[in-house]
Amino acid sequence: MVKRLISANSSEMLKMNGKELKQSIKASEGRVVLSENVVVHEPLDGITTSEMAAAFGADMILLNVFDVFNPLVLGLYEGEGTLATAKVHNDGKTIKRLQELVGRPIGVNLEPVDPDAEMLEDRLTIPEGRMASEKTLQEAEKLGFNFVVLTGNPGTGVTNEQIAKNIVTAKKVFSGLVIAGKMHGAGVDEAVVSETAVKQFLNAGADVILVPAVGTVPGFDETELKKIVKLVHQSGALVMSTIGTSQEGSGSSFIENIAIKNKICGVDIQHIGDAAWGIQSPVENIFALSKAIRGERHAIVRMSRSINR
Repeated sequence: MVKRLISANSSEMLKMNGKELKQSIKASEGRVVLSENVVVHEPLDGITTSEMAAAFGADMILLNVFDVFNPLVLGLYEGEGTLATAKVHNDGKTIKRLQELVGRPIGVNLEPVDPDAEMLEDRLTIPEGRMASEKTLQEAEKLGFNFVVLTGNPGTGVTNEQIAKNIVTAKKVFSGLVIAGKMHGAGVDEAVVSETAVKQFLNAGADVILVPAVGTVPGFDETELKKIVKLVHQSGALVMSTIGTSQEGSGSSFIENIAIKNKICGVDIQHIGDAAWGIQSPVENIFALSKAIRGERHAIVRMSRSINR
C-alpha cells in the first residue's frame, strides 16, 4: 500500500518506483495535477520553472526540451540562469538536485520520431538526446527520472506506431512510470486519438495513456474520451488528459471548465502544458486547475506542504 499522491510528502513521493507511483495516482481519484515546463528558457530571478509550478500546486513535473545526453536546466545552479552562463553537468546529479529542490516526481519528454512519417508541415529536427530510443531511455534511468512521457512536440514527426515500439523498449530498460500518447498531431497525417492506437499502447505495456483534453483537439469530445477511459481502465492502466495546444494560456475560466469536463470523463491525471508562454503555463492557471479538480483544501495543502517532509 502507498499513500495517495495528493496527500503524500516529498520524501514519500520520491521513494516510489513506477508501480507504486501508478498506484498512488490511482488512489488520488482523478485529482492529480501534472505541469509541463521548458527547461532552456531564462527563468524568473534564477528560480527554475519546475519550482514555480510546484509552488502553485503541481503534483508531478514534466521537463520539455531536455536533452538526456546534455543535461541542462536553467536556474538549477547558482549563476546559471541564461544559456550564456549555464553549463552542462555530466555528473549524473542534475535530476537528483532538481528533485531535492522541487520535492515532486520529475519526468522527461522523449519523442518517438518516425523518419518515414508523412508530414503535414515542415519537420522540426531535434537532437538525439530528446528522441526516444533504447540509449535515451537508459540514460533517463541513470539520471533518476521518476517517469517518462513518450509523445511529440509540434512538427517533430512522431507517429503512434513509433510510440508503441518505444513503449516496449521503455518497459525493458526504464523502471519508472511509462506514459504514452499524443497531445496533438505532432505534424503527422494521422488521427491524434484512436481506439486502435490506444490498444497498441496498452498491449505494448504503457502504464498511462496520454490523450488530448476535451476542448483542445477538434472533434475529440466527451463521448470519445469516455470510451478511451473505459477501455484503458479495464486494462488496468491510467489516463492522462493534456492541454498542449497553447490553450493553457486561455484564462482560468477555460481551465476550470475543461478540468471539470475531463474529470467527469474519468481521467486520472490532468496535464497542463508549456505552450502558453513557451516556457510553462501561467501559474494562476495551474492553481485554477488544481482548485477545480480537488477543491481549495487540497490545492492549498499541496502548495503549503514543505519539501523537507
